[in-house]
Amino acid sequence: MLPSLPFGLALWAASLLGAVHSAGLPIPRSTLHGRSLHSARSIQSSYDYVIVGAGTSGLTVADRLSADKKATVLVIENGQLVDSPRISQVFSGVAAIGPTWSYQINSVPQRNLNNRSATVVVGKLVGGSSAINAMMTIRATSDDYDRWGSFFGKDSSWSWEGLLPYFKKAVTFSPPDDAVAKSVNITWDSSYWGNSSSVHTSWPRFQWPALEAHVEAFRDIPGVEFPPDSGSGKAGVYWFPTFMDPEKVERSYARTGHFDGLNGTRFDVLTESKVTKILLDDRVATGVSFEQKAGNRTAVFTVKAEKEVIIAAGAIHSPQLLQQSGIGPSALLEAAGIETIVDLPGVGQNFQDHPSVFTSVTCIISVQNFSVHPNPTDMYTDRNFSDWAQELWRVNKTGPYSLGVGNVAAWLGMPVIAPDTFEEIASKLEKLDYAASLPKGTHPTVLAGYEAQMKDMAAAIRSPNTAFYNHVLTGAGSSGTIVDLHPLSRGTVNINTTDPFKEPIVDYRALTNPVDLDIIVEIIRFTRRYYFETRLRDLGPRQLQPPASVNQTEDLKAFLSQSVNPTYFHPVGTCAMMPRELGGVVDEQLKVYGVERLRVVDASIMPVLVGANTCQTTYAIAEKAADLIKADA
Repeated sequence: MLPSLPFGLALWAASLLGAVHSAGLPIPRSTLHGRSLHSARSIQSSYDYVIVGAGTSGLTVADRLSADKKATVLVIENGQLVDSPRISQVFSGVAAIGPTWSYQINSVPQRNLNNRSATVVVGKLVGGSSAINAMMTIRATSDDYDRWGSFFGKDSSWSWEGLLPYFKKAVTFSPPDDAVAKSVNITWDSSYWGNSSSVHTSWPRFQWPALEAHVEAFRDIPGVEFPPDSGSGKAGVYWFPTFMDPEKVERSYARTGHFDGLNGTRFDVLTESKVTKILLDDRVATGVSFEQKAGNRTAVFTVKAEKEVIIAAGAIHSPQLLQQSGIGPSALLEAAGIETIVDLPGVGQNFQDHPSVFTSVTCIISVQNFSVHPNPTDMYTDRNFSDWAQELWRVNKTGPYSLGVGNVAAWLGMPVIAPDTFEEIASKLEKLDYAASLPKGTHPTVLAGYEAQMKDMAAAIRSPNTAFYNHVLTGAGSSGTIVDLHPLSRGTVNINTTDPFKEPIVDYRALTNPVDLDIIVEIIRFTRRYYFETRLRDLGPRQLQPPASVNQTEDLKAFLSQSVNPTYFHPVGTCAMMPRELGGVVDEQLKVYGVERLRVVDASIMPVLVGANTCQTTYAIAEKAADLIKADA
């Protein structure tokens, strides 16, 4: 029997529960889709395709390439095959984030961030970062994907229209429960989604009642749009689903979608094996060399690739592997004592991640009978409510424990968040000395690519359909982390020249482009407008972080230097898909310049960071890449 609740809350809860079906009995885990191996002596001496990295993109490509059962595929993963309730659970969305299944890397301390460094979070397990992320199923706007192809010309297939079929192919969409949707006015449009993938996105069986009011408050701000679906490619305020299996109410990720279950063995995954070098014969990739540890001993093995080597190690380790193999900036390689096979200056450059800042605006519990209860804090402060939530989850996997980090957010452009200053900011960006924002000695081609990006980003600042501002609404009586979706600064990921086989040197170089500070200042000011100049002012908001006294531009910039986190765990860009003369590393076929039979297929190929969480985009990249690879077979 469920614990009792206050009468008003009981009526509200009953309206949701009446139409929410029981999750039923747990579904047994089926046989593995791929074959998991631990010993290098268990693999074949050669495969058609050797894929480095069993993460979001690596497993997707392996699954698609092996689907016809003719191609032989090996995926080599440095991490383990892990089963844990912290990974599978949906509640809170971030239970798996942390050091347990991540690489232990800290970034270079930055002077302009008060000599602070940041933890670099990338997954180290089968499933990669899709196993530990916040499960937010988000696409960027059409502008972002059209921008990628624009560096190659008008006819590029890397565009919104070119990628939309792959977004649909990558994920199976399940709509929200009718009662839950009606309770907070969730909208969606299934035409933007597919239904053939084993990677699922669906909806929690509960939403906090205050969310509708928080969404409606954005209607008080001129220019805010409300797209019908998160997958429409439009900026605005909208609801979005969660990477979650709707039957199991568990995380759905690359492992569950592209490795577990379905049709038995199709490809091999070798775990706890670190690839250290791509084998090259006259600039043709022929296989890889990798290490396995047994106690205090390290054994080295090789495996051949008859058709292609595919790197899917992510934005931190894909450039490192290229550099270790003699593909990268020649000066860097020479300093590390590595022979330059292909002088490719863009490898490891163009590094981007979403900077974020924690803000705090709190609202009082109730004003004029407007209650914001229940809310997320009640899970920890109201024993009666938390007992009810736990029992509800135990009985039928509904209620608050089916919630991740949230399902509705604002994704807004600069003309909306800074209507009086966006033109001035865009003009400032156009007039910058771009070389001054990059490391000293940056190669001319990398600088040329950055200049091309910044000219495009100046136009993006003027566009209402390029989102710069992100604010996830949680139903709580306070704000939280605010994200700059299009940072203009660029960092680097380079091998450690004193020991190239240690973890790479990660330098975010956040805020090195001064216009980033101008944009984040406007992000803070807009957040204040949202709480103090809309209907939310009736809830008695109080500004806590930054303090209400910090209003002047220079004071806000000083605050940001002390508080900006340079990462939102969305690293991209270090093997950019751009023309070689613009510092590109791969072409539109994702083939590495100057090398045959070698591709990069992961988030590192994004030339410009999208204004969204990167997981759904990475799936789409992998789906498109699989078709490109099969077309060449």
